Order: sequence, then structure tokens, then C-alpha cells
Amino acid sequence: MNYFSSKFKLGILGGGQLGKMLLYDTRKFDIYTCVIDPSADAPSRLACDEFTVGDILDYQTVVDFGKHVDVLTFEIENVNVDALETLEKQGVKVFPSSKTLRTIQNKATQKLFYRDHDIPTADFSRFAYTSEIDEAVDNGGLNYPFVWKSARFGYDGTGVKVVRSLSDLTDLPNVECITEKLIPFKNELAVIVARNEQGDLKTYPVVEMEFHPEANQVEYVICPARIPDTIAKKAEQVALKTAAAFKHVGLLAVEMFQTENDDILVNEVAPRPHNSGHYSIEGSYTSQFEQQIRCILGLPLGNTESKVAGVMVNLVGAENHTGNVVYKNIEKILAMDGVIPHIYGKKQTRPFRKMGHVTIVNKDISVAREIAEQVKQTIEVISE
Repeated sequence: MNYFSSKFKLGILGGGQLGKMLLYDTRKFDIYTCVIDPSADAPSRLACDEFTVGDILDYQTVVDFGKHVDVLTFEIENVNVDALETLEKQGVKVFPSSKTLRTIQNKATQKLFYRDHDIPTADFSRFAYTSEIDEAVDNGGLNYPFVWKSARFGYDGTGVKVVRSLSDLTDLPNVECITEKLIPFKNELAVIVARNEQGDLKTYPVVEMEFHPEANQVEYVICPARIPDTIAKKAEQVALKTAAAFKHVGLLAVEMFQTENDDILVNEVAPRPHNSGHYSIEGSYTSQFEQQIRCILGLPLGNTESKVAGVMVNLVGAENHTGNVVYKNIEKILAMDGVIPHIYGKKQTRPFRKMGHVTIVNKDISVAREIAEQVKQTIEVISE
């Protein structure tokens, strides 16, 4: 099929920042794109060929949108999977598949998948409701501390809490959930695996993630990870095993823990471009977004090697600021060598909302990390 400057239509469910960055490359290739998002102000609205306002969790809305495109993908997991399944039966190519997304969309199902496929992960328990956890603790079947995770709709640090005592359970929603053993670890790592329909596979370098302790969001992504080659190889092999089990088409971001004993445990996966791969826009020969397009269209996979070391800094809304956004001191970071900001186009800020990111590239990863710290201390995402 001719995808370029043709009548071919690529549909994207979700018009957030991931969709916007994906559209950088569809525009480069002149691929016709149709995007649907609940918000009329979604960041992707200006970069696609057709933009529709609609609820991507509504079955009929997704079916009606999807039947007018040739290939359908998504930039967020919270979409109607039943609709994707219907579209597949009607002949629309959906990548990653509804089967893959159905497994990943529910954290309890995802964890059971790891257990069934002998993929290393933290011990866990599954609960229909959060209120059942008290009884499990009382009966000795569950010990503090542990990590509580909502089975559905957790995103960017929401739906996750470390529980150290009974009082920590008080304000949690009474929903389907899992509890995980709290794992002491040295590093949080990630590997992005790319796979096309022909089964060709490539991995991006292992990255290291540093998290904000309060918001549970990634603050820094460091590529390459500052770990021994033996650990990097082990993480890559676990990521490849995970990807092989899913048999997905597209990108699979595999987040992992490096334990104190140097074991590698899978935390969770995302079947789409991922925060841990944003550095690749400037740092890699093929960005994760171009690679996603190559994967879902069955094109040859691009070179995943890094051209230069890179560190990504997330730009999130400052605490105590809600309203029209202002990027304070952005001119100062633009004056720094190797510093490239990406502004997502969200007009309203609120505490810890992802508003953009900054990539710092340098031949020396330690220098890049130092500059990243300067960037973090300089720019502020505030309200008017």
C-alpha cells in the first residue's frame, strides 16, 4: 500500500502530547491523519488533517471514527477496547491489537500475564475492591508495607500509593486493585521494544528513570543508563522476552526495577510511545515516534542507536498554580547549549500536570545530567 501523499488514512485515538509528537513524523512523511479526542483544545488538533471531538471511551463513537480509516492506533490506553475488537472484525487494522490492549489496560490482568509467561515481576495480590485489603491484613495474608495500585485508569502517578499503615488506606477509592510487595531497588529502568507485523524486532538503549518522590512522576530520563553492561544486557533480555509474549505490533515500553540483588523485575508496560523515549527525538537516529509509524505500517525498522547522550526533564505544573500557563525563565534555558524544550500546547496548568519536556544532549552523559539539573532549577511552569 502507498502511505505517502496518498488517500491512505491513519487514525489516532487521543490527541494529547504523544499524538502531537507522533504527528511531527506523519507530516514529515505526508501521511494523512485523523485524530479524535474529547477536548476541543487537544494539543494534536492543529497538526492533523482531520480532527474530531469525541469520547474515546464510548463504543459507538470509536466504531464510527475507526471505520473511516485504514489503520487505527492510539496514544493512550484508556480507550474502548470492545470497539477496537469490532473494528478488527470489520477489517480495520488496529495496532497494537485489541487483545494486547485488553491485557495491558487492567493492571491485575497484566500482572497475571507476567505470571503465566514466566516474566519476572514483584509478588502481588488481586482484590475486587480496596475494602477487602483490611481483611487480608488482619488474616496475615498481607503485610505492610506494600504498594496499592488501581487496576484501571491509573496514569502519571495517579492510582498508585505506598501503604505503610492502615491509615494510608483510608482515602483510597474502593475499586478493583492489586497490592504488590514493596521492592527495595537500586534503579528504575526502561527499554522500548519496536516490532512490526513481519516480526522484526529492535530495542532502544536501556534508560534510567529518576522519579519525583511526591508526585510519583518521572523527573529525569537518562540515556544511556548509568549501569554496568551486564545489567543493561539483562534488562534488554527481559524486555525482549516480554515483547515476545505479547506479540505486539508497535512500540512496547517495558518499565523495570533493578533490585538490590541486581535482579530485573518488570513493573508495567505501555503499548505506545512513552515518556522514557522522548529523548530519542534529538538523541537517536530514529525517534520513537517515527519508529511507531514504521512499526504499525509494516515498514523497515529504523536505527535505534543514540547519536549522542541525552537527558530528558519533564516540565510539570508547579504546586499552588492553576490557570493560564506561563513558562517562567524559558529564555534562560534556551541560552544553554544542547537544551531543547518541547511545549505540549496545554493552555491551562495545574500542580504536576505534564506541560512539556526538555531534552539535553551532550557527548558526556554526566555533563548532560548536570545541565538537566540547572534546567530543572531554572524553568518554572506557573499560572498568570
